[in-house]
Amino acid sequence: MAPLTEQHLPADALEAEPRHNWAREEVEALFALPFADLTFAAQTAHRKNFDANEVQFSQLCSIKTGGCPEDCGYCNQSSKFDTGLPASKLMEVQKVIDEAARAKEGGATRFCMGAAWREPKDRDMATVEAMVRGVKALGMETCMTLGMLSTEQTERLGDAGLDYYNHNIDTSPEYYDQVITTRTFQDRLDTLARVREAGINVCSGGIVGMGEADSDRAGMLMALANLPEHPQSVPINALMPTTGTPLGSSDALNPIEFVRMIAVARIMMPKSVVRLSAGRENMSDEMQALCFLAGANSIFVGDKLLTTANPGKDHDEALMERLGIRSMPAHANPSEKPSRGSDGRVQAAE
Repeated sequence: MAPLTEQHLPADALEAEPRHNWAREEVEALFALPFADLTFAAQTAHRKNFDANEVQFSQLCSIKTGGCPEDCGYCNQSSKFDTGLPASKLMEVQKVIDEAARAKEGGATRFCMGAAWREPKDRDMATVEAMVRGVKALGMETCMTLGMLSTEQTERLGDAGLDYYNHNIDTSPEYYDQVITTRTFQDRLDTLARVREAGINVCSGGIVGMGEADSDRAGMLMALANLPEHPQSVPINALMPTTGTPLGSSDALNPIEFVRMIAVARIMMPKSVVRLSAGRENMSDEMQALCFLAGANSIFVGDKLLTTANPGKDHDEALMERLGIRSMPAHANPSEKPSRGSDGRVQAAE
């Protein structure tokens, strides 16, 4: 019998170095693999670059909730939808640092701060920079998601020492305007380019279960993998339908199809951390275990994401113990770039 890589996988699918020239038919061929072959290939790629029994633990904090002028059809923070979520002001710096300290005590190694903005106002930049410095001083990886960024804003975040910037592409270029109309797919790519050019690690992925076709899931991963540099962190979210949003009555994606999404992401972006992101609250332990087997090696911990539920600490700890999974140390991602310090110079990872 021919080896797996010759029998089923597209040519060069398991190359040692990441590729940036994926063709549509290659990606769709990966999705079409028999499930056992796909997960085996994904686990093979995973073990070439990571400890297969380590998972990176992140915790989210909404530093400014609600009132966003965008019309992202999945989001309960949009001011365009009646979701009952009140808007809040930007949190005080010390309160954010205190939240980060509690997250670290709870086992998180990365602290992700999110603000419901189209883009930050220049008057708020000094505050968010202080948040980055304060959280970084705790020895944690820092991540922010603030919407679109100008070149100057991106440079300021880099100078503050920000490790990661999250800006998801959400879905395929072809399906994008079915989900969002207030900014374009190219707007997303432009912000990602500024983040890369500033030397900040990119966190970018998308959401599945929004009514997209199989081809759109392939198109989303192809758009990410064919960027000039793979995102160092790739969150794959399962839609959390929220009453009042246009996608609030969407049907959940079949669990096996979700695991396929994780596996193909792992094969296409072998050195990136692939996060089993939003939606774990609705996943069985068995489904999560399959996702880890398929190459997921990051999760959000804590009872809450930005505004939606997440499995509790006790449940996660019990699951990780049953699976023999350990915490990935901070800055252990092999594709991570060192951040800059407050003086603008590159700092070595701790």
